[in-house]
Amino acid sequence: MNLNTPAFSSFTHDGLKLAYFDEGDPSGAPVLLIHGFASTASVNWVHPGWLKTLGDAGYRVVAIDNRGHGGSDKPTEAEAYRPWHMAGDAIALLDHLGIPEANLMGYSMGARICVFAALANPDRVRSLVLGGLGIGMTDGVGDWDPIADALLAPSLDDVSHERGRMFRAFADQTKSDRRALAACIRGSRDLVARADMGKIDAPTLIGVGTKDDIAGSPGELAALMPNAKALDIPGRDHMLAVGDRVFKKAVLEFYDEVAGE
Repeated sequence: MNLNTPAFSSFTHDGLKLAYFDEGDPSGAPVLLIHGFASTASVNWVHPGWLKTLGDAGYRVVAIDNRGHGGSDKPTEAEAYRPWHMAGDAIALLDHLGIPEANLMGYSMGARICVFAALANPDRVRSLVLGGLGIGMTDGVGDWDPIADALLAPSLDDVSHERGRMFRAFADQTKSDRRALAACIRGSRDLVARADMGKIDAPTLIGVGTKDDIAGSPGELAALMPNAKALDIPGRDHMLAVGDRVFKKAVLEFYDEVAGE
């Protein structure tokens, strides 16, 4: 077990080779981590300390590189990135590992994937942690076409759109396939109907930074669900909330509650 540099493996689903790691205590309660747009399992979950935090707490920690990201195959058609396709990848990973039910935790786009997975496969989801996405899950998070344009621009110097510059710089930093990411951002933005959020009865924690200008209110989203609570992550924006100690502490407490139900 290595909680700092996990060993990646791969499996095949929907004609794509998908990378993942499976670390922590093999007999512990499984947590499946689903990263955000333009990130990877390592960038989203290893570098900010989530693998170590959950592994030290006795959990089996599984994380996938979403299609188009990290070590996974990278289609360039937008249709390949519809959230239900990526949710299908996540459930297929549970099948591959023989895990009947898991705690699902996603950040930003990963939170959206978790919700689609829970709606399609409620019996496979023990609980949900939705980070970096609040009422934007149902109401949208603004115009993201400039993000795709920024990713396809010749260089960062050619990008003037503020949010586009942020994601282009992040993609360059993570050495991502920018054509695949542009397809992903165009294909993965399907919203969840408010009525559908109300159908998810799995225990849910929704954490959003108080300086996050993308996610929307976590409280408004939690209010749509029968068994959800919101967490304000103090002083953090969309990029920095993911590794915050307040978030980690709240998740561990939440998992203790879930285990006791």
